[in-house]
Amino acid sequence: MPTPTGRRERKKAATRRRIADTALRLFMEHGYEAVGIRDVAAEADVAVTTLFSHFASKEALVFDQEEDFERRLTLAVTDRAPGEPLLAALRREVHALVRHCTGDGAAPLWRMIDESPALRTYEQAMKLRYARSLAAAVLAEPGMSRSRSETACRALAWFVVDAQWLARGTADPRAAVDELFDMIEAAWQSAAEPPA
Repeated sequence: MPTPTGRRERKKAATRRRIADTALRLFMEHGYEAVGIRDVAAEADVAVTTLFSHFASKEALVFDQEEDFERRLTLAVTDRAPGEPLLAALRREVHALVRHCTGDGAAPLWRMIDESPALRTYEQAMKLRYARSLAAAVLAEPGMSRSRSETACRALAWFVVDAQWLARGTADPRAAVDELFDMIEAAWQSAAEPPA
């Protein structure tokens, strides 16, 4: 998430961080299902309405960086260096996201998510939103409509988003990202439309 610049923005960001950190600690200590929104608000010393002004749902407390991850994927396309290939930029960003998601202490969090039907459902909706945003960014690339079909661009977005989740659960996430991107690149090349 970008660093807030004004005093008010910094205070809001600090409150959001405190709520998310408190929620995660409580979920890990007591189990996701056993902790309610009121428990989180009380422990974070905020009103329930304040909690909901920062997080739309209990599930969003677990995925507090989701908007930043979505933004990072689309910026990998829209803000890449001139001449940098699309898939090279996406590969680099997915490597960075996977490093973040597999850092020290991440395994218990992913176990909690995998064990909760509510969190798995939320995660699937989140992945769908990521894929839609990424597909829109790819489709908006100059000349893309002449070189790839809309279906190919949407499929690319799905594969890239899924690569992050698939790699996260492997013994060697870095190697998994590269293996998955080698397959994605081969499929992307085969989807190139011949010039008219």
